Amino acid sequence: MKRTFIIATMLCLTALGTMAQKIIADDPVVNVGKTGYQVPVTATFELKNKGSRHLVIEDVKPDCGCTKVDFPRQGINAGEKFTITMTYDARMLGHFSKQAAVYSNGSREPFYLTMEGVVLAELKDYSKTYPYAFGDLLADVDNVEFDDVNKGEHPEMVISVVNNGDSVMTPNVLHLPSYLTAQAEPETLAPGRSGTITLTLNSENIHDFGLTQTTVYLASQLGEKVGSDIELPVSVVLLPNTLHFEGARKQYAPRLQLSADSVVLGRTGGKMLKQEAITLTNTGRLPLNISSLQMFTPGLKVTLDRRELQPQQTARLKVAIADRAALLKARQRPRVLMITSDPDHAKVIIKVGVK
Repeated sequence: MKRTFIIATMLCLTALGTMAQKIIADDPVVNVGKTGYQVPVTATFELKNKGSRHLVIEDVKPDCGCTKVDFPRQGINAGEKFTITMTYDARMLGHFSKQAAVYSNGSREPFYLTMEGVVLAELKDYSKTYPYAFGDLLADVDNVEFDDVNKGEHPEMVISVVNNGDSVMTPNVLHLPSYLTAQAEPETLAPGRSGTITLTLNSENIHDFGLTQTTVYLASQLGEKVGSDIELPVSVVLLPNTLHFEGARKQYAPRLQLSADSVVLGRTGGKMLKQEAITLTNTGRLPLNISSLQMFTPGLKVTLDRRELQPQQTARLKVAIADRAALLKARQRPRVLMITSDPDHAKVIIKVGVK
C-alpha cells in the first residue's frame, strides 16, 4: 500500500513537471512608442521553447478585437526560437496597453504578452531637422568640434534638441570635463517641444596644444544611466602661440610644404590600398618642429620618420588603415592633425578618405 502511494505521488509530480511553463520571452512587454491615429503598429515578441519536448502553440487570444495576432502554426522543437506578433489598429487616441494570452501544450496556464504605446492625433517626423537620436531626445548633431581655438578664447556650440518622448524631459549633459560647461534653454521640455543646449569651451583649462578629445552624454533626465546610445564625442584643437615670428622675424620662420593634403585608402582602381605616404619639406630658414601628430578617429595608424626638419630637409608621413570597421563606424570624419612651428600653418589637417 505504501509502495503504491509513493508511485502515485511520483506520477503526480511528473505530470505537474510536464505541465510547467515551456515558453520564455526575451521581453514579454514591448513598448512600440508612438504611432499616428489609424496608423496600425506592430510589436514583435522573441520567444523560445525552453522545454525538452515538441511545443505546439494552440492559440493566441488578444484581449480585444482591435488587435490582430500572428503565431507559428507548426510545432516548435526543443530549444528553438520563434516569434509572435501583435498589431494594434490605433483607432483610439492616447496611451494603450494590449494583452494576448498564448495557449500551448506546454502548460495549463496561458503565457501573457503585452504591447504598449501611445496614439497621437498627428505624428510629427523630426528625422530631417533632428536626425540624431539620444534615446527620446533628438538632436541636430551627433558630435561636437571646437576648431582653431586660441588660449583664452571661449567658443560656444549650440545644439538644437526636441523631446520626441511622451513625458517631460530635463535635457542635460553628463560627465562634463573641467573645460566644458553646458546650459539648457528651456530647462524642461514638454513632449514635442524644442530647445537648445549650449556647450561653452573654457580654453584656459586645456593644457596641451593640438587635439583633445572626450566623450560626454546627452541625457533627457538628470541621473540618467549613461551608455553608447547617448554618447556625444567632443573634440578641441588648441593652437600654439606664433607671435614670436611677427614682423621682421617672420622671413626667417620655418615653412612647411606638403606633397599632398589628403589620402584615399581602401579599394581604389580594383586594388586594396591600405597605406599612403605624404612628403613634408621645410622650405624656411629655421628648423621646423612637429609638436603634435594625432588622429581624430580610431582605426588609423600614422607614422612620421622625423619630428624636426632642418631647412630643406624632408620627412615622410605614412597613413594606414589599422581597423577598417572602426573607421567606417566613426562619427567624425577621418583626419590626421599636425601642430607645427610654421606660423602660417600652425595647424595642418590631412584628410583621409576611406572606400
